[in-house]
Amino acid sequence: MRVPFLDLAAMHRPLAERFQEAWDSTLATSGFIGGRHVDDFERRWSEYCETSEAIGVANGTDALRITLAALGVGPGDEVIVPTNTFVATVAAVKAVGATPRLVDVDAETLLLTPEGVAEALNERTAAVMPVHLYGQPVDMPEIMDVAHRAGIAVIEDAAQAHGARWEGRRVGSFGHAACFSFYPGKNLGAFGDAGAVVTNDPQLARRIRQLSNHGRGDSHHVHEVAGDNSRLDALQAAVLDIKLDHLDEWNAARRAIARHYQELLADLPVRPVAQRPEAESVYHLFVVQVDARDDVLSSLEQQGVGVGLHYPIPCHLQPAFESGISPRLPVAEHAAQHILSLPMFPHMTREQTEYVGAAIARAVETSQGTLTA
Repeated sequence: MRVPFLDLAAMHRPLAERFQEAWDSTLATSGFIGGRHVDDFERRWSEYCETSEAIGVANGTDALRITLAALGVGPGDEVIVPTNTFVATVAAVKAVGATPRLVDVDAETLLLTPEGVAEALNERTAAVMPVHLYGQPVDMPEIMDVAHRAGIAVIEDAAQAHGARWEGRRVGSFGHAACFSFYPGKNLGAFGDAGAVVTNDPQLARRIRQLSNHGRGDSHHVHEVAGDNSRLDALQAAVLDIKLDHLDEWNAARRAIARHYQELLADLPVRPVAQRPEAESVYHLFVVQVDARDDVLSSLEQQGVGVGLHYPIPCHLQPAFESGISPRLPVAEHAAQHILSLPMFPHMTREQTEYVGAAIARAVETSQGTLTA
């Protein structure tokens, strides 16, 4: 058997007729930028995220960058970011001229902690960007408390956490704003790059919309500020609107697969990333830590199992972001040598999950023999 890391075709096949209808209607009206599809998706996405505003943009990285700019974050400012994240989080901070303050993460969840934020605060801190990594929410009430006392902005990076909840409340509804990527492989994915920002602040939403649309205000011909061109295409909005009908169902399937994985791995020297009891994860990724990771990875690939690494180099060790001081962030550095992402997609069959479990058992047994030798 071969088990892919991700199978988007299985997700798309049942919806092919609706996708065709969306394409036909877009083609017939030539409404490729803005219009009804974008308006409808923005409205539905804000409602889903339990916020009052949603602004579609071209991609998740732009969502982060434009939100930072709209909040006035720039040169001379620091933004607290977990080092265990995709580089886009850090790149967005650099793009507005601010300095990323990279901090370590919790050893069990591999997520940013309130304590980590509090320790990183200084007089230059302007914002914190908690990342709901792997689909698991960060402890947002505690993060918000620390940020409120410090007087700094909170921007949730929810690119991997569409629909996740903390104590019953949607991620994205806690911070001053939250940013989503709809890259095709996300839990809610477009047919290319796409993104969105959600917020409960109408004035912030207006600034984000301005900055993403050439600085326009209420008039098409009046450019109030120097803005960017980062708009959500109508066709992508239509695809996302169709998929949104199924997101909760797909997330429930991911949680069921994760429970099955946990049962299969219970007696193996494989440590799934911990899930907090207050969190309802959407398992964008199912990440484990294992000794002799590279040997296990190689064995799984030889057995036909698709695997990933999220992420093998922490951001503070990436050439683009090294400060020259290179602080030790031991939890993230240790995790980078041990993490392994297993196949995870909502249409994964029980047979596929069990095959992956058996393949890991064989891989671990082989790697332990190599270590002993």
